[in-house]
Amino acid sequence: MAALLEMQAITKTFPGVRALDEVSFTVEEGEVHALVGENGAGKSTLMKVLSGVYPHGSYEGQILYDGAEARFRDIADSEAAGIVIIHQELALVPLLSIAENLFLGNEQARGGVVNWPATYRRTEELLAKVGLSDPPTRLVGKIGVGKQQLVEIAKALAKDVRLLILDEPTAALQEQDSAKLLDLILELKAQGVTSIIISHKLNEVRKVADRVTVLRDGATVGTMPNADLTEDRIIRDMVGRDMAHRYPQRTPKIGETLMEVKDWTVWHPEQADRKVIDGVDLTVRAGEIVGIAGLMGAGRTELAMSIFGRSYGTNISGEVRMKGRPVDTSTVPRVIQAGLAYVTEDRKELGLILEEPIVRNITLANLAGVSNGGVLSSGEEQQVAERYRSAMNIRTPNVHQKVVNLSGGNQQKVVLSKWLFAEPEVLILDEPTRGIDVGAKFEIYGIMNDLAAQGRGVVMISSEMPELLGMCDRIYVMNQGRIVGELAASEASQEAIMGRILADE
Repeated sequence: MAALLEMQAITKTFPGVRALDEVSFTVEEGEVHALVGENGAGKSTLMKVLSGVYPHGSYEGQILYDGAEARFRDIADSEAAGIVIIHQELALVPLLSIAENLFLGNEQARGGVVNWPATYRRTEELLAKVGLSDPPTRLVGKIGVGKQQLVEIAKALAKDVRLLILDEPTAALQEQDSAKLLDLILELKAQGVTSIIISHKLNEVRKVADRVTVLRDGATVGTMPNADLTEDRIIRDMVGRDMAHRYPQRTPKIGETLMEVKDWTVWHPEQADRKVIDGVDLTVRAGEIVGIAGLMGAGRTELAMSIFGRSYGTNISGEVRMKGRPVDTSTVPRVIQAGLAYVTEDRKELGLILEEPIVRNITLANLAGVSNGGVLSSGEEQQVAERYRSAMNIRTPNVHQKVVNLSGGNQQKVVLSKWLFAEPEVLILDEPTRGIDVGAKFEIYGIMNDLAAQGRGVVMISSEMPELLGMCDRIYVMNQGRIVGELAASEASQEAIMGRILADE
């Protein structure tokens, strides 16, 4: 096969950081090529160079596309050449219809007037190609994330895409939607569309990729064909070391009960007759990592948010005790003061202020800890941020860097730093490793173990059962808003967890 794309010795620098260091990358026509590496390895930066987000002249090196040098000035330039990038954060407008989103900026119009019948006909054709049967007039905000991802791909097909770039396309999808999307990528390949997929999910890479290129610290480690792929080799190339133990070893020292939740019941905030959490009881002890397993929609996040200052739900009843004392859960400041912290599932929307610097994000949940007489001390704030930057190994030139410029793994460490500075007794972690690479995951696991060793309680909500089995001392199983099982580490397995869920159906 001939090369459709060659990126030669691409170097890209930002103030204080060399994000790409003479990276070379070749994609053959008609293949699915995976790009993998740790957070901060340079994957997204390389794709932004290719797609014109970082225009020609802002980087060193050369791009050859279809045999000729490409000098893309912006995204419109690269899209005109048939290169379309779908970012991890979907660029759809929720209040517009599917048809309006598909042709936004690419309207089917003549003389400034949109031809709606032609727009709807073309939309139906494109939706059929990606396996969607929703009407073109349906609002994008009314369909699920899995379908929105398919709409993004249909939008790319509307632009006569030749090279489709997908940045973490399944990060926010449940298993069924992920499988459908991967099948679609293979279907598009059969239709002649070349794809580059950035993913942390190595099982997905093995399923769809013809070849894999690994980046580490902004440089190319190497490219290997599918036949040579093993999970151990990819991990070794990504992190620069063998990871014989995917989960760090620990000997638990479990003490007194820190948190008790009794008969916790929550009703849906909009559907008054729908019970979301139904009479949940759970306990967390000092030095213990407690897992909450369950399928999508089981109520795990709703449980955590409702306990944490009643951030979700209505008509909430039940009791929360910390070290035997009843806790007022009516507001977030009150539960923080009682010793509870919650790292949200969606760090970008709910966990961080992206346009603020690291230093401000870290101190946000405990401003009293960096204030004197109600006046914020910038010197103390700086010292605290530097302490956590060092302790958590946050990779950044300085703590005044905006959080939006950090990789996903480093953003997660900033969220953890924020809540650790609040000095909680119990820390609830909701999908703490979602969207981050294996090396950063290992670091997060180490932080969890350290917290348990300090005598704190950790609650881990995760959709990845191997992660729960590898990290937890005890696992609660949820289904349809209820606890349907409780398993000690010694008796827990994927089969045992699924057995509890299926028995409740």
